[in-house]
Amino acid sequence: MRVLLIGATGLLGRVLLQEWDENNLTGVGSRDVDIQDESQLRSLFERCRPEWTILAAAYTDVDGCEKDPERAHQVNCAGAINVARAARDARSKLLFVSTDYVFDGAKGTPYEPEDAVCPINVYGRSKAEAEKGVREILPSCCILRTSWLFGAVGRCFPNTILELARGQKKLRVVADQIGCPTFNRDLARVIIQLVRANARGTTHASSPGECSWCDFARELLCAGGFTEVAVEAVRTEDVPRPARRPRYSVLSTASLEHYGIRMRPWRETLGDYFADRLRTSDGRQRIAPETATAGPLRAKSGEAQ
Repeated sequence: MRVLLIGATGLLGRVLLQEWDENNLTGVGSRDVDIQDESQLRSLFERCRPEWTILAAAYTDVDGCEKDPERAHQVNCAGAINVARAARDARSKLLFVSTDYVFDGAKGTPYEPEDAVCPINVYGRSKAEAEKGVREILPSCCILRTSWLFGAVGRCFPNTILELARGQKKLRVVADQIGCPTFNRDLARVIIQLVRANARGTTHASSPGECSWCDFARELLCAGGFTEVAVEAVRTEDVPRPARRPRYSVLSTASLEHYGIRMRPWRETLGDYFADRLRTSDGRQRIAPETATAGPLRAKSGEAQ
């Protein structure tokens, strides 16, 4: 089976390349193809002739999207629709990676795939519009929503927290936003299984065990040996950001279990996360250009949201 991965240098894509155990995966990043350029995509699909396409490329800086909605739309929505058209014309199946931020967080219980989307920020709106457009072009596509993605290399909440902890003794972290952290390697393995199962429709995949960003930070610092760093729980309004975040964005994984796939609780993944950091020079790498914030964090002066 020939598989094309678009977004191969991002937070998720780079580990997908590593986890794929066959020689039939072609990975491309933003330097190889601009998903906003339909002619580049046509040429790419003609060369690769994929049977499956995985679209993991996106502009995921939530606050950046709020400040530049046109870029968010062009990359996350128009770009995804371009990929869907190219996949359809090449007769390739498509798995599109989406987000928990298509929901507004008002439900209070885990979101099911069939729940109505109602994004409250530009990033979530661009992904929700992309989902709609992709479905219209490829009704049999697989849309995979995930949440709070993290990994050893790239901009994400744990890497920011650990970097702050190196120089500060007290961090202020939001405690009233609830979600499920998801380790990128575990999500990569899920995607591989879904592709092999010829998955279709909308599926949710996140690691079991809901928590707040504050809970997450405390677990990370404990696991990383930063026992002297205190974490102060604060409210969302105490750390204002340009983009609103859903207060509750936990995803139900019942749709994933339909395929016989279960993920590890996120606390059980922290050992592998820290092992990855050790293998990659303590997590201090150059960040790929298209890798951006996967969760609501942009920390300044010891504040993380």
